[in-house]
Amino acid sequence: MTDIKINRLGLRGDGIADGPIYVPRSLPGEVVTGILEGQTLREPKILVPSDDRVAAPCRHFKSCGGCQLQHASDGFVAEWKVDVVRQALASQGLKTDFRPIATSPPHSRRRAGFAARRTKKGALVGFYGRGSDVIVPIPECRLLDPDVLAAQAICEALAVQGASRKTPLSVLVTASDTGLDLAVQDGKPLDGPLRQTLAQMADEHKLARLTWNAETIALRAQPLQSFDGLAVVPPPGSFLQATRHGETALREAVLEIIGSAGAVVDLFAGCGTFSLPVLRTADVHAVEGKAEMLRTLDHAWRHAANTKKLTTETRDLFRRPLLPDEFRKSDAVIIDPPRAGAEAQVAQLAGAAVPVIAYVSCNPVTFARDTAKLVQSGYVLEWVQVVDQFRWSAHVELAACLRLSHMR
Repeated sequence: MTDIKINRLGLRGDGIADGPIYVPRSLPGEVVTGILEGQTLREPKILVPSDDRVAAPCRHFKSCGGCQLQHASDGFVAEWKVDVVRQALASQGLKTDFRPIATSPPHSRRRAGFAARRTKKGALVGFYGRGSDVIVPIPECRLLDPDVLAAQAICEALAVQGASRKTPLSVLVTASDTGLDLAVQDGKPLDGPLRQTLAQMADEHKLARLTWNAETIALRAQPLQSFDGLAVVPPPGSFLQATRHGETALREAVLEIIGSAGAVVDLFAGCGTFSLPVLRTADVHAVEGKAEMLRTLDHAWRHAANTKKLTTETRDLFRRPLLPDEFRKSDAVIIDPPRAGAEAQVAQLAGAAVPVIAYVSCNPVTFARDTAKLVQSGYVLEWVQVVDQFRWSAHVELAACLRLSHMR
C-alpha cells in the first residue's frame, strides 16, 4: 500500500491515520507502510520516525501484550497521558489546572496476572501476546517487582500439577508485606491428593497465601498490605492499586482534597485504600458492593490504634446509589468507581451539596462525563493530578478536586 502518515494516538495507544487506519507501535508525525487488514496496518515499517521514538527498554516489547508505548520517550508518554485527560474534559466543555504527572518507576508493579499452560514437556508461563491467546514467556520484565517476576517458576510448577491440557491457569500474583499471595483460577477440581500437593508447594515456595478456584489451600502468613502504615488483609484476588508509588500519589491527593473534613463518605471503598488513612483524622462511612471487602476493612480498623469512627455499608451503588439526604452530615466525599464511572451515583451526589469531592478515576472519559454533571450542579473542578502507575501502557489514572461553589 502507499505510505501513510500518523496523525495522533488513540486511547489504546495505537497510532491513527486517515481512514481511520490503526497502526500499533507508531507515533504522531511518523510515516509508515505495511500490510492493511481491515482498518489495521500489520507489520508496520517506520519510514520517517518521530523525534520522540526511542529504543524499547524491554526485549519482549514486540511480542508481549503488556506494554503499548515503550517505543516512545518518557516525556512524550507523560504529556500524552495528561492530554488524554485534558481532551476528555474538553469534550464536555471543561478545563482545569493540571499538576505534574506522577509516574511509577520501573520494576514497581506489585501484582501481575500470568497465564500458565501445561505442555507435554512441562509448562509455559507468561503474558498473552497482543490481541491473541498465545502465551509469551517473559524471563525479563521492566515493569514487575522482582519477586513478582520470579513467581513465574511457581506458576510453572502449579500448571504441571494442576492445569488441564485444554485450559491454562490464570494466576494473579501479588507481593504483600509477608510474602507472595497467589490466587489461581481455572485449575483442576480439588481432590485430596491435589490439595496435599498444592499445600506442600506453597510451603516449599514460602507463599503467604495460595487460593485455588477461590478456595484457600494454604495460609502460611496473613498477606498484609499497608495503606499508609495501616495493615489490611485483602480477600484473594481483590482490587489493589498496581504500585505503591501510584497508591501513595492518589492517597496524598485525596487527603489534600478532603483537608480538615470531620465526616467523610468513601464510595466504592474497597478494602480501605483511602478509608483507613482518612480515619486518622475523620469519621468515615465506607460503602462498597462486596461485603467481604468491608469485613476486611472493618477488621483492619478494629485492630488499628488512634483512629476515628468507621461505619460500613454493603450496597450496589450502580443499582441503589446513596440519595442526597444520606449525605446531609458529610463534609467530604471520596469516590473511586470502576471504569464504567458512577453515573447513577453522581446524579444523586450532584444534589447533595457536599462541600468537596475527591474523584479518583481510571477512565478519563467516564470521569469527564461524571464531572460535567457535578459542574452543572454547582461544583468547580479545581485541579487534576494524573497518575501513571501502568507505565508504558495506555492506561491513565487520576485524582481530581471538586469543590462546591460559594455562589450556589
